[in-house]
Amino acid sequence: MKVLLIGNKGTIGSTVQEVLEGRGHEVLGASRKDATRRVDITDAESIERLFESVGTVDAVACAGGHVKYGTISSLSYSDYRSSLGDKALGQIELVRRGLQYLTERGSFTLITGVLATYPAVTASAAAAANGAVEAFVRAAALEVPPVRINAVSPTMLLESAGKASHMFPGVEPVTAKQVANAYVRSIEGAETGMVYRLFDGLHRSL
Repeated sequence: MKVLLIGNKGTIGSTVQEVLEGRGHEVLGASRKDATRRVDITDAESIERLFESVGTVDAVACAGGHVKYGTISSLSYSDYRSSLGDKALGQIELVRRGLQYLTERGSFTLITGVLATYPAVTASAAAAANGAVEAFVRAAALEVPPVRINAVSPTMLLESAGKASHMFPGVEPVTAKQVANAYVRSIEGAETGMVYRLFDGLHRSL
């Protein structure tokens, strides 16, 4: 398959690219810092230019999205707006703009995160953005068939546990490879409207 991967420079994105290429897929990476395929998902025209440059693809996957952290009293309206505008509205716009560039039975795979289900102190903006992405995926799945759409929701990554462990006491981290395998399931599988949750070390009554 020909896969457009947004956010391929980060820990998750680079691993997703490596795993997909190892399975024989052609991966076209794009990010804010990419010299060849630069994209800013907060800018609708930037997204449109990206799709125009790559043309038709079999799958679009996103492994990026920025949110602000801080207490509710310390975060500003602008902080919440930028968090929702980047991780939630940015990914929604990827889907809106990307529909005309997908093959008939193509797929979208978006990224959310554990904080939508298990929030933490200082993470209300992240929780709001993640929750919006998950709700959108479930709703969009009703409207876009035969195109499929899913989301991957990881918990703390092993590779970044040193920086984030204080937010997830007692939680076993997952590896970027485990997260990448969820992308594989979304891209190569037949399911739609799913949120693939990687919550090792948390109870499963979800």
